[in-house]
Amino acid sequence: MHASPQQPVPAPWDPSGAEDLALYGEKFRRRLPESLDELHGPAQGVVELPLHMAWSGMTSYDLDKPRQRMGLYRTVLHEGLRDDLPQYLNQDLLLQLWPVLRTLAGRTVRAVWENAFTQLTSRARAAA
Repeated sequence: MHASPQQPVPAPWDPSGAEDLALYGEKFRRRLPESLDELHGPAQGVVELPLHMAWSGMTSYDLDKPRQRMGLYRTVLHEGLRDDLPQYLNQDLLLQLWPVLRTLAGRTVRAVWENAFTQLTSRARAAA
């Protein structure tokens, strides 16, 4: 097939999905804060998430309940936008939860956060 100005040659099919995986990872990298110090979200009480993050179910999370706290953090890591992360995540809680939270987060989310913030990687190793 020859390319014309109106019809470029399509990219070859990538059966490994590597390009899709790279784009997926970039989506999460663009959302990261510059530093974990920016995360000043609540450490206790009830948190109400907006629908753009909690579109698939629960919108209210009680941070004093361990399962709900973990659910909130997992949801925010996966669905939160750049401006949401400092508002809903708390640095101390994230560091405390990370050894377990990293096992609940998707592989790409885990890799992006651990590559960006060595404090998380050292927490995970210390807990192992």
